Amino acid sequence: MKLLIVILNYRTAKLTIDCLQSIAAQTADRTDTSVVVLENGSGDNSAAELGDTIAARGWSSRVELILSGTNLGFTAGNNLAIRRALDSPDPPDYFLLLNSDTVMLPGAIDALVQFMDDHPDVGIAGSRLEYPSGEVQGSPFRFHTVASEFDRGVAFGPVSRMLARWTRYDPKPTSAAPAEWVAGASMVLRRETIRVAGLFDEAFFAYFEDMDYCRAAARKGWSTWYVPASRVVHIEGASSGIRSGPYASPPAYYFEGRRRFFRKNYGEIYASAADAALIAGCAAGLLYAMIRRREVRTAVLKLRDAWRHSVFAVGLREV
Repeated sequence: MKLLIVILNYRTAKLTIDCLQSIAAQTADRTDTSVVVLENGSGDNSAAELGDTIAARGWSSRVELILSGTNLGFTAGNNLAIRRALDSPDPPDYFLLLNSDTVMLPGAIDALVQFMDDHPDVGIAGSRLEYPSGEVQGSPFRFHTVASEFDRGVAFGPVSRMLARWTRYDPKPTSAAPAEWVAGASMVLRRETIRVAGLFDEAFFAYFEDMDYCRAAARKGWSTWYVPASRVVHIEGASSGIRSGPYASPPAYYFEGRRRFFRKNYGEIYASAADAALIAGCAAGLLYAMIRRREVRTAVLKLRDAWRHSVFAVGLREV
């Protein structure tokens, strides 16, 4: 098999069906491609709705629906599907991991596969992610650092521009380019990369696991690239509940993943410095909001979350 596409569904059956429809439109002539949908313990009618739709639209020969009784999160859910495929008689050359809240635009799959075929030294490649309006989203990214954490906390244009060299790719590449990490919303992994770098670290539930994996692959000599010819609409946050817009406190597992990423990859001292930078940035952002008399409540909430999930409040315990 050339390509296995893996989609996790958690209470997003209608979005998953839209994603499957976009895949079907591109893979009708690809006999080397299969899809696995993991129903990730939604506890609603997702399994029945997905199963009925797959059968009714004639996708059963190409789309396999597997069920989990509990929500395994991004890491363990994808690991389950990847592990099954690796142990099969015909393991795929590539694994394309898709969020359920994505729609593959025409040519998106072929662009990723062709890029990987043409660049055997590349271990991971990510698509250009777009909002439904067509505006490009954040990926690709630089690894999070003390500088990026301060920037994220303060959220002040002049500071962000001053730190941009170390915190982001600006402007976004318009042609294929190396990146430090790409978002797991549409990420293709080479089978050999998985065999060398291993599966996802299941101590991450969701968030920061894609950055962690790209870093693990890089340590084993596998580069990550951004392939903007592969365009994917991403309804950001629909599959996780974390959306852009007005600030709402992310779930605890977001902060646990962040803390684990810094501790695992940089050590305890650096993890503490990253938290200090985020808290300092949020404090500066609060001062700026008070001066403007705008978005003060949002700034207070960000500072509160930065403190209560920091190593100073919870310690450096393993998560």
